[in-house]
Amino acid sequence: MKTIYLLVVLAPLFGAVIAGLAGNVIGRSNAARIAVAAVAVSALGSLWVLYQHVWGGAPVFDESLYQWAQVGGLSLEVGFLIDRLTAVMMVVVTSVSLAVHVYTIGYMHDDAGYQRFFSYINLFTFAMLMLVMANNFLQLFFGWEAVGLVSYLLIGFYYRKESAIFANLKAFLVNRVGDFGFLLGIAAVLMYYGSLDYGEVFAAATLRPEMSLSIFGTEALVATVAGVLLFIGAMGKSAQVPLHVWLPDSMEGPTPISALIHAATMVTAGIFLVARMSPIFELSDAALSVVLVLGAVTALFMGLVGLVQNDIKRVIAYSTLSQLGYMFVALGASAYAAGVFHLMTHAFFKALLFLGAGAVIVALHHEQDMRRMGNLRRYLPMTHITMLLGTLALVGTPFFSGYYSKDVIIEAVHAADRFGAGFAYWAVLLGVFITALYSFRLYFMVFWGEERIDPHAKAHMSHLPGYVLPVMQWPLVALAVPSVVIGYFTIEPMLFGGFFDGAIHVLSDNDVLAKKGESFHGPLAFGLHAAVNPAFWLAVVGAVVAWFFYIARPDLRPALTRPMAPLIAVLERKYGFDELYRDGFAGGGRQLGALFWRGGDQAIIDGVIVNGTARTIGRLARGLRGVQSGYLYHYAFAMIIGLLLLLTVFVGRWQGWF
Repeated sequence: MKTIYLLVVLAPLFGAVIAGLAGNVIGRSNAARIAVAAVAVSALGSLWVLYQHVWGGAPVFDESLYQWAQVGGLSLEVGFLIDRLTAVMMVVVTSVSLAVHVYTIGYMHDDAGYQRFFSYINLFTFAMLMLVMANNFLQLFFGWEAVGLVSYLLIGFYYRKESAIFANLKAFLVNRVGDFGFLLGIAAVLMYYGSLDYGEVFAAATLRPEMSLSIFGTEALVATVAGVLLFIGAMGKSAQVPLHVWLPDSMEGPTPISALIHAATMVTAGIFLVARMSPIFELSDAALSVVLVLGAVTALFMGLVGLVQNDIKRVIAYSTLSQLGYMFVALGASAYAAGVFHLMTHAFFKALLFLGAGAVIVALHHEQDMRRMGNLRRYLPMTHITMLLGTLALVGTPFFSGYYSKDVIIEAVHAADRFGAGFAYWAVLLGVFITALYSFRLYFMVFWGEERIDPHAKAHMSHLPGYVLPVMQWPLVALAVPSVVIGYFTIEPMLFGGFFDGAIHVLSDNDVLAKKGESFHGPLAFGLHAAVNPAFWLAVVGAVVAWFFYIARPDLRPALTRPMAPLIAVLERKYGFDELYRDGFAGGGRQLGALFWRGGDQAIIDGVIVNGTARTIGRLARGLRGVQSGYLYHYAFAMIIGLLLLLTVFVGRWQGWF
């Protein structure tokens, strides 16, 4: 199996190197074929790994492959931990990546950076696999920073576009804040648990659950401090409030990247991190409450911002923020398996929605404003059907994948007995209505209603075979299938069948899923339970409200929005986070830097110390130069004056004058 693990992780790396360094030599088509083949090998290998660990009886693999360095008694190693949690993440990463690679053949076929793009997404797949397969914190951090680097490159892929450069710089800076906390968390783990190896750290934490440290003059559990610091890293990577501001702007990158990195894989790294660190988080209710509350805030308030967005990709981006909040709510309620389950289902239907949005954008000659769309079901039937399926999954339609994963989170947090659980329950419950409202708003504005397509975009559509290239349509179909059915077939084993036993650790008193499992009677009964489920009816109301105001009576919208103008303005400004960071932190930093530059560098260092010294020496030199006149009588006069001064001193001392 070790050979399979190495093949899975190294195939995308080789593809990235070949497409990136030899892309111009082998040509565009060959670079694409190699990149797609590399990820296909990785995806097939991942499926084999999952099969072996679920049905083949393969044991957990936890071994170091080679040593990077030895620092004192600390060994820095590369190693793999392959259990069922890892296997699920490997399949999600590689399968979504494969669909995106195939889709990219059509989406980017006219782009000058074709080979470079394939190299980047192959490299991203390698980095993400290194992250999820790691068995120690050092390799985890390597993968963590590597996916951040590739994300930076892909957000700024159009590097001549000013908004893209601003967006990738914003993502870079915000993630550095999260990574600072992440590094401190790793340092705390090493200092107090004495290792970077997962197994050794978890064993040490379990043996000494009450170990504490002094911070700011108070005693705190090591598990609390380490957990919160690690979660800060997760907040940055998974875009949770207040470190969420980079993800909507990352839509400046090509649409396939929005599907791969910013919906399905990289942004879920924080979810995976907290689930993997469950032995540490379970020791601290305080750390879990932080995760729970911030996840709930993100789920509710970022969904509200999605209601006022008109860019099709940004609506889906804010939906991603909200759904990531749902996952963190599950983790904070100790329902780690439910969070990972929603991660898996969400990866498929959110990637489907992003790729469907990309098909719409290409068909309309790169138009992204939904106000210039409408009635597109007539021109894009397959895109319309697949995006409808993705929308139904997202809003939690019974028997669709999103219903199972989202509803079990709502029920789990309702059963949780932890600080913040009450607020989180009402936040995620109200979030169901909001999700349905913005999702069907997008669906109706794009595919139904009055046709508002720009004439130039409509003329462009006539030149496309079927309006969208077939190579872009088949990935939509491939993603639509799991979006509909995967939840039905996997909810029982993953949540109530002990699927993650040994990979995820939950204290018996915190195991809300075990309590829920007592009333679980199969996926069919769970789906039929929607009839008495308030979440289902809230989703129905959200869909009906969207239909009424965007299809039945769009003329009533102005009368509704006028009295809500102040609230809408707040949502359009995204609660002022961008202004706070840009004008407050960044602007304040620039002003402070300017103050130090003018007052310290220019005035004191340059003005007084450097230039002031030079000016003083110059003045002294000019004075001395005047004394050296070359006239004898000047020198004689100076000697007489000096002699008089000496005589004055001697006489004065003799007479006691001084």
